[in-house]
Amino acid sequence: MIRNIRHSLSMLLSLAALALVPASPAVQAAETATRMELPAPNKTGGMPLMQALSARHSTKTNYSGAALSAQQLSDLLWATWGVNREDGRRTAPTAMNRQDVRVYVALENGVWQYDAGHALIKVLDGDWRGQMGGGSLTLLYAIPQDNEWGGAHVGSLYQNAALYCASAGLGNFVHVSGLHALDGKLPLPEGWKVYIIQTVGLLK
Repeated sequence: MIRNIRHSLSMLLSLAALALVPASPAVQAAETATRMELPAPNKTGGMPLMQALSARHSTKTNYSGAALSAQQLSDLLWATWGVNREDGRRTAPTAMNRQDVRVYVALENGVWQYDAGHALIKVLDGDWRGQMGGGSLTLLYAIPQDNEWGGAHVGSLYQNAALYCASAGLGNFVHVSGLHALDGKLPLPEGWKVYIIQTVGLLK
């Protein structure tokens, strides 16, 4: 009898302790909702450079709107503005290695900032692609307004992206239609602006 009472009390105390432990899945979901780790970029495949240059062109229509695979997204962002050396230098040049360009990606599940650690950090909810050319995604290139070299820096990045698209069979075009769709919404440093945008996507 006493043994049964002790066993029941022990079970009740154990259940009470479990009820006080916070649920970990909710925390993990919150973290993954704001940060997207990208798979390692594939640096060995793709089309030979001269073929990619020959195939590079702007495509303004016939996008399917379907999402890129995680690997395609990873490869695109690394080709555009990824770190390609141990000293932190990148795939595109900037004057005196200032690296003063921010790349944002508008996806179906929000707008994300590309992080040099090869991840995406969410900065804005909602699907804004339709206001900026459609496609699978839109790349937004932001620079300081007083940087006289900013346009050249951005040009290096979007040409990298265009060459990757040619190699991977994706459509892309650089434009200003919808350039101001996110004015006042992106968490840009003071004095920065979105200089130009680039639609990228799978084709029908």
